[in-house]
Amino acid sequence: MSDPLQRRGGAAPRRRYLAVGHVTIDVMEDGERRPGGTALYSALQAARLGLAATIVTRGEREVLESMLAPFAAELELVVQPAEATTTLATGGLGGERRQRMLAWAGQVELGALPAAEILHLAPVAAELTGRAAGPWEFVGLTPQGFARRRREPDGEIVACPADAKLVALAGRCDAIVLSEQERASCRQLIERALADGATVAITAGEGPTEILGPNEESRQLPHEPLAAPADDLGAGDVYAAAFFVWLSAGEGPLAAARAAHGAAALRMQSIGPGAIATAAAIQAQTGILAPRV
Repeated sequence: MSDPLQRRGGAAPRRRYLAVGHVTIDVMEDGERRPGGTALYSALQAARLGLAATIVTRGEREVLESMLAPFAAELELVVQPAEATTTLATGGLGGERRQRMLAWAGQVELGALPAAEILHLAPVAAELTGRAAGPWEFVGLTPQGFARRRREPDGEIVACPADAKLVALAGRCDAIVLSEQERASCRQLIERALADGATVAITAGEGPTEILGPNEESRQLPHEPLAAPADDLGAGDVYAAAFFVWLSAGEGPLAAARAAHGAAALRMQSIGPGAIATAAAIQAQTGILAPRV
């Protein structure tokens, strides 16, 4: 893919958002195959907020480049080659979603990552290995991929405890986003991150998001649920990207969470990653000013 990070008209370079994790092939119940994975949804949301977005992933290069061709002008793609691309059979919505892993691309090495101001560790299948040596201005983590495992022989993905050492993948973590369903599995990880001064957002579908901060402070942020979402796959990933971007731009956690709610709601109004909203659309939805890029 071409690199969209170059200066245009002598303007100052944009902040860079680096998402690391598997871009997946999502096989839907009707047989549709679409690109997915936290790294894709979050990086594309960052790009539509005006940042220069890069994905580092692992899989079959030609397959991934073909799947992401509609977004080539928005994303830089770095592929660590593999003989397979992580493939997930996906059905259901929200907390009722069920997935089976049909193929796994292998581990993504963190040892030599492109430079960026924001690093998003975005595993979906326990694929990150090594240490992401910075410097990073801001590190965000969505631990979903380390809070679940593939059950044999059917490949169903089930919950498992996440290792608190995940925070050490990048030396530190500034913010974590996870769902209420992952809370029990990630209890030790949350405690470690809070002790290190991180901000944690725990989403709960139609329920309020809980924002945890240092010193065990907890705040609830309700939001207006959509009456009939078209598709919620990737909504949590979009939420995480928006939350990280606004936080890293200096907004407080509650304002960042309101912007993230708006981003997720707009994502769910249509189908697939192409439905991810721009900064202007999120500002119109929430009243939160577009982030500094």
